[in-house]
Amino acid sequence: MSIETILVPDPGPGEAVVDVQACGVCHTDLHYREGGINDDFPFLLGHEAAGVVSAVGEGVTNVAVGDYVILNWRAVCGQCRACLKGRPQYCFATHNAVQKMTLTDGTELSPALGIGAFAEKTLVHSGQCTKVDPAAQPASAGLLGCGVMAGVGAAINTGAVQRGESVAVFGCGGVGDAAIAGAKLAGATTIIAVDLSDAKLEWAKAMGATHTVNSAGTDAVEAIKALTGGFGVDVAIDAVGHPKVFEQAFYARDLAGRVVMVGVPTPDMTIELPAIEIFGRGGTIKSSWYGDCLPSRDFPMLIDLYLQGRFDLDAFVSETIGLGDVEVAFEKMHKGEVLRSVVVF
Repeated sequence: MSIETILVPDPGPGEAVVDVQACGVCHTDLHYREGGINDDFPFLLGHEAAGVVSAVGEGVTNVAVGDYVILNWRAVCGQCRACLKGRPQYCFATHNAVQKMTLTDGTELSPALGIGAFAEKTLVHSGQCTKVDPAAQPASAGLLGCGVMAGVGAAINTGAVQRGESVAVFGCGGVGDAAIAGAKLAGATTIIAVDLSDAKLEWAKAMGATHTVNSAGTDAVEAIKALTGGFGVDVAIDAVGHPKVFEQAFYARDLAGRVVMVGVPTPDMTIELPAIEIFGRGGTIKSSWYGDCLPSRDFPMLIDLYLQGRFDLDAFVSETIGLGDVEVAFEKMHKGEVLRSVVVF
């Protein structure tokens, strides 16, 4: 990565310019950097952001100059087949800004997830701006823009965790710990965290895990069954996105239980399971896109819970950094040393 001067155009119809106050360093940004996402290079990274609207284009009514917003990459269209079915959380034609931000030589940039917020200002579609209570700290609030929302939503929205249920979460990084926090919010009474790292399992306990399993030397499936009367959990969440982990989640659930994949696999990965096991165990197997969230509904709710002291968003911020420290933050993320490093402007 390098720090460059970019040109941000005035907003056109339906667009907004946001003065970025904070932006988290997410694993998706690392995927871009390592060539795992096939958008057009060069990229303008950063997408977990909060800031203040500084300009709006023609026809924008959902936000105004001065509004404090969290940026999202699911600006629903209202017209695709998912939206018309009343399921806008699955919108298949989400909006992005039409105009391009560029380098000073005119080279067009590809903003990460249509946002590009490792910058002092960014141009987005106005629907990518969700107005929230300005009392929320930007470094914490911005994390709802991707990783934290993905995890919380995997538990609450996709997994539909209910009061009194049991949940296992495989992988206790930022998304996995957010799933644990979401399960706690939903009222799960048994929340089992699974990881290879004792340090990450300690983080998980702080987020609400009632039990931990270090799968480096323990059979995770058997350990989970032992903690649930021999049956398995009601909801098993794979926050890693690896076939072996998904297989563990599949077998760690109770009959008619739910399996949720929210970790992102690589394109070459495949999963093989006996068809009779898929049939015989019943229940559901789901993937969770962005926590199946609807930003206009979920962001304000979670910010309210945060400000009430019922949802500890601050706990996800391991450190605040400058823009020049993103490469170091990627290395810390790769080593599992942080939940989130957050760039603060």
